[in-house]
This record gives sequence, C-alpha cells and structure tokens, in this order.
Amino acid sequence: MEIKGTIIHALPEVSGVSKAGNAWKKKEYVLENTEGQFPRKVAFTCFGDNADKINLQVGQVATIYFDIESREFNGRWYTDIRCWRADVEAPGAPAGAPVAAAPGAVPPPPAMPAGGDDEFPF
Repeated sequence: MEIKGTIIHALPEVSGVSKAGNAWKKKEYVLENTEGQFPRKVAFTCFGDNADKINLQVGQVATIYFDIESREFNGRWYTDIRCWRADVEAPGAPAGAPVAAAPGAVPPPPAMPAGGDDEFPF
C-alpha cells in the first residue's frame, strides 16, 4: 500500500531489547495527506533496519510504502503501519517527480528513445 503527503512530525528514535534478548529500534513519523475533501493524518513506523535506511524530515513531501499489521494482546487489538520504503520529492519539483528513494529501492526502468518503428524487431 502507499500514501503521499507531507511529513508533519518526526518523533525521536526509540530502542530497546526484546524478551528474547534481541536489540530493536524504531522511528515514528506522522504524514498529512491533503488529497480529498478532508486532510488525513497517518502515523507510521520505520522498524529495525528501515529505521536506519529511511530518514524523513518535517516538511518533506513523501510517498510512503507500507504494510498494515494487527496483533492481539490481552483481548485488545493493536494495529501498526510499518513503512518499508519512502520516496521523497525535491522542494519545488513538479508533482510526481521523486528525487530520492530509500536505499535498496528498485530504480525505474530507463526511458525508451523516441524514434520510428525500426527500433523493435516485431
């Protein structure tokens, strides 16, 4: 899933150690999506390695790609929005023109050269 908007909050990194003794860390952000009639705010988390790979700043326009996960604890359900990739737009760039991607992101295919019908064998 994906959503685009402006980063309005960047919370401090949180880290700890699990019951199994494994170290963990996460960064949380809030994105405001202004498409549609009413603005929507979405809080999301960058967990583990993604906390290091994805570094967003307040005021940046970004498209985030995420998974939604719910878990039960003591009869209550909790839902996380976990970001695994973020594309950030350059300030003043036209809409839809991302300039930076999270490390490990797949680059877009190269543009095909303009020309006649001779370029393809079929």
